[in-house]
Amino acid sequence: MLIGIVSDTHDNVPLLRRALERLRERGAELVFHAGDIVSPFMAVPFQEAGLRVIGVFGNNDGDKLYLRERFRGVGEFHFGPHELELGGRRIVLMHEPRALEALISSGRYDLIVYGHTHEVDLRSGHPLVVNPGECGGWLSGKATCALVDLERLEVEIIEL
Repeated sequence: MLIGIVSDTHDNVPLLRRALERLRERGAELVFHAGDIVSPFMAVPFQEAGLRVIGVFGNNDGDKLYLRERFRGVGEFHFGPHELELGGRRIVLMHEPRALEALISSGRYDLIVYGHTHEVDLRSGHPLVVNPGECGGWLSGKATCALVDLERLEVEIIEL
């Protein structure tokens, strides 16, 4: 199973559309959003792409109730960290990397996904740790997303 990962989109609709297009072209079946989507209108690109999203709220997300309402039917947003099992893999999805090292050393997860820093962070091995960097490109001027093969626990960073 291939999973797309975006984070820190910060209302940049054109770059989110580009990310979702690239992820769908490469076979992503689902997208994780690691927080800071910001506005409810950001549901539209996911609806257009036909890609389901599982996300967590970030520190810049405003109206969380309305965000959840706008994403109804296309995905779900949680207060993080959010634990889930998918494709036989134990996953934790969060925005801020609070207790990241403790989560890594716990041995409980196969995949740890976070955002917030706007910087790519890939740590192979067990667990696989992925921060896809910022999809919005506002702080670094570099927009990225990631594609994870859950079976192989391999990741690819895609520059937008």
